[in-house]
Order: sequence, then structure tokens, then C-alpha cells
Amino acid sequence: MPAFTFLRRSRPDRAAVARAARHLTTALAAALVLGALLLPNTLTALAPGRFVRLPAEAVVGAVVLPWLPRPWARRAVAVPAGLALGALTVLNLLDMGFTEYLGRRFNPVLDWELFGDARSYVADSMGGTTAAWAVVGAVALVVVLLAGLALATVRLGELLAAHRARTAKGALLAGAVWITCSVLGLQAFGVPLASGQAAGAVGAEARQVADTLRDEAAFAKEARTDPFGATPPDRLVPALRGKDMLFTFIESYGRSAVEDPATAPGVGRTLDTETRALAEAGFRARSGWLTSATYGGGSWLGHSTFLSGLWIDNQQRYRTVTAGERLSLTRAFQKTGAWDTVGIMPGVRKVWPEAAWHGLDTVRDAAHLGYAGPRFSWSTMPDQYALEAFQRLEHGRKRDRPLMAQVILTSSHQPWAPVPHLVDWDAMGDGAPFGPIAAAGERPADVIPDQAASRRAYGRSIEYSVTCLTQWLRRYGTDDTVLVFLGDHQPIARVSGAGASRDVPVSIVAKDPKVLDAVAGWGWSEGLKPAHDAPVWPMSAFRDRFLTAYGSTPRPSAG
Repeated sequence: MPAFTFLRRSRPDRAAVARAARHLTTALAAALVLGALLLPNTLTALAPGRFVRLPAEAVVGAVVLPWLPRPWARRAVAVPAGLALGALTVLNLLDMGFTEYLGRRFNPVLDWELFGDARSYVADSMGGTTAAWAVVGAVALVVVLLAGLALATVRLGELLAAHRARTAKGALLAGAVWITCSVLGLQAFGVPLASGQAAGAVGAEARQVADTLRDEAAFAKEARTDPFGATPPDRLVPALRGKDMLFTFIESYGRSAVEDPATAPGVGRTLDTETRALAEAGFRARSGWLTSATYGGGSWLGHSTFLSGLWIDNQQRYRTVTAGERLSLTRAFQKTGAWDTVGIMPGVRKVWPEAAWHGLDTVRDAAHLGYAGPRFSWSTMPDQYALEAFQRLEHGRKRDRPLMAQVILTSSHQPWAPVPHLVDWDAMGDGAPFGPIAAAGERPADVIPDQAASRRAYGRSIEYSVTCLTQWLRRYGTDDTVLVFLGDHQPIARVSGAGASRDVPVSIVAKDPKVLDAVAGWGWSEGLKPAHDAPVWPMSAFRDRFLTAYGSTPRPSAG
């Protein structure tokens, strides 16, 4: 075939390819924009039926963009609109992730600093390389969404402007259909055909920002008014003088651990067994429920809510209360001058200025507990080792005054792989016996994607943590030991289940009958396992009720 004949035939083919590429680009641009306009902000709402609706924002865009007189004017509107739509898509995706893990939406004012914690969690659980690639992937996704939606909006604007007459007719028809569907409430796949998803999402984000800013000022005023802020030291917890007082938080120990069919049998047996063992050692317990201010994570919000008597459900509230003079429950013991105070904090690996608000004379963090064994995913050391180190370094020392300790147990922190198990208390050394246990345990990569495996591992971790704590109490507790232990929050939604409450168990354990008699009127259940219908209080209610029960005299500080 002559060369000129081949070239003559190939030109229409190239033109057809170019036309097909333009059509494909246009289709992808339309799909991207419509998908972003209709994207919900929760995984449970993410269903194909959500994407067959008619978005009002698309109708408005089809009316406005084609009638702007110049290409530069259309781009001046289309580019910011596309970037805004890209930003909204990012926020919707963040809402999905936060709802799945923390049971709440992403707060665009307060939650940015949590990404550093998320990166650290991935690095601790899956390795530094995985965390680095996760960061790269997240940044790339944001860039692609912003740039892609901006370009897609420009592309569609130019196309609509090139066919003004047909665009006008189509927009008029689409507007009439939207109004009809809206007025008649027509639905498809259980959702309204007329959609205002994007506009509603923008309004919701704006309201959340405004509410957050108003809340900051209102909460700062609330935090300054403290019912026990001016109580003299000799009027604080007089009924506990001479007692060694332990406040212990068990990571992710929630109502689901006690009542969910996937975990309740094992955890229930552990609580019943340990209740009997404690009774044989002379200890009695009473238990109830507290509703945590956080869910799935943010343990420090639960800790500060319990200790401050205030509802601390975001980072701004946490900063406000820990930087102020609000009396924490643990600092009340320090204020008396009758106790030495210590914090056992194996999850703390950097400077922790909040120790002053907690009222801790000494802080034993991850670097100051003497552990030389392997990490267990996020947890720097097994709970058994942390408790034994507490005994060796603080509780077992001779003192002129009793001890008040705040102990944070971390072995039940997600991703619950590998889960440690008990070793000989007398052969723990610097943690070397835990090496083979960690090596033989499950890998996070095998547990995290598997919901059933995550639930089983979570249950085992709670059994382990509770057993470590109660064995420590039987081994080292005395007639003057008082233990309060509780969960900080429920585990993530994938483990606790859709619609799970925010309730966590709380128990008071002591040998001295006067200690439990002081709270007899609370209606709590006997033993370590609270009954299903045991009283449920907001976690923020505990501080004042505890201080009052043990003889503290309220004297408010000025607001």
C-alpha cells in the first residue's frame, strides 16, 4: 500500500480517537463532579442508590456557568467551585473515618493535630514504612481530589457554554424535575431523588465550626467554677486518710466487652473468677457504668473527664482544663499533703506537661519503667510488667505517707495483636520472658482487616488486663489498699458494633468494709461485673460524687 494512502486513512482514525478521548474525559468529569456532590459522610450511607439522585447544585451550576460572558470568567468561578467541592469531599471522607473509629464526625477546627497521633499509631502497629506510605497516599489523594475536581468543573463549564441553547433547555427541565421530586417526596432505593447533599454538608460544617468557637468561650467559664476548688486541704477525702489509693484506667474496656456475645463469655468468666479470687483474699467490689466522653480512641479525653468532673469531648476542652486550675481528682490527694502521688504511664513517650494538672509528684513513663522486652504493637510493654514495675519502683517502697497512684494500662489498645499473656511474676526481670510471646503472637496486618479476629483479640486483651490488675491486687494489696478501675472508652465501632453505647465499667475494690459502705447508696452491683441495669452516670459525674462520698466539703471557687 502506498504511504500516502496509509496516511490518508489514518487521519480519520486519529480524529476518532481524539473525539473518543474527549467524550471519555467529559464523562469522567461529569461522574467525578456528580459523585462528589452526592457523596455521603458515613460508610453506612455509602450505597449505589445514593448516586442516582438529582443534585440541586448541579442544576445551579448548569444555569450559572454557561452564561458567564468570557472563558476567564467561567474559569474564575469554576476553579474555586471545584476546589471547594474537592475540600468538601475530603471532609466527607474524614467524617467516614472518624465515625468508623471514634464514633463522631471530624471537627475541622480541633482535629488536625490528631493526624500526628494517627501516623504514630500506624507506625507502631504496622511499621514505619507502612506509615510513611500511608501519609504519601493520603496527601496524593487530597491533591488528586482538589486538582481533579477543579479541572472537571472547568471542563464541564466550557462544554455547557459551547451548547448554551441545549444547556438552557436541559437546566429548565432538570430544575422542574427536581422541584417536582422535592415537593412530592419521590424516592428511589429509599432515598429522596431530589438531593441537596453538598449544600447541606457545607451548612453542617459551618454550623459545627460556629458551635465549636462558641463552645470554647462557654467551656472556659464553666471550667473556672469548681464546687471543690476552694476546699481546704484538711477537708478533702478525710475518710480515705491512711489508704493507698489507686486509680487505674484499662484501655478500651467498654460495655461491649462485658455484654457483646462475641466477647462476653470470656470476659464474663474472667470477671466472675477474679471476683471470687478477690473475695478469698478478703477484698470486696462494687461496680457500675459510666458514659465516656469519647469513643473508640482519645483516651486522654476519658481520663480528664473522669478526673475533672467536666465533659471533655474535644481537644480544645482538654487543653483548657489541663492548663487551668480545675481540681483533678488525683490532685485533690496531692493538695492534702497526706499522700505521695505517682503516675504509671507506659503509653507516654514524650514530654507530658499535663502531669502538673494531674497532681503527680513522680511520673514513670515508658522510658522510666525499666522495660527491655519487645513492644506489643502500640503498647510499649505488657500490663503485667507495668504493674510489677510499679510495685518494684513505687508501691513496694517504704514511705512515711500512703501512696496515691494513677495507672494507665495499655495492653488492650487496638489493634490487639499480638496480645500478651501472663508469665511468672517472680521471673519477669526486665521483660525478657515476653520476647517469645510477642514473636509467636498474631500480626496486626492479619487482625486489623478481619472484624471477627479483631473482636476475639479484643476480648482476650481485656481478659488479660483485668487478670493482671486483680492478680497484682491479690499479690500486693493490703488492708489499706483501695482500687478504683474503669475503662476509658468503648473500642472502635468495628469491634463494639453499630449503635453501641459509650458506657464503660467502673469498679471500686477494697478490704476495709467502710470504703464500700460509703458508696452503698450508689446502687452499684456486687463484684467486678456490673449488672445490665446497674446505674449509668456520665463519667463527668464521678469526681464530685466520689469526693462527697469520702467526706470532702464543697467550697466553690469563683468563676
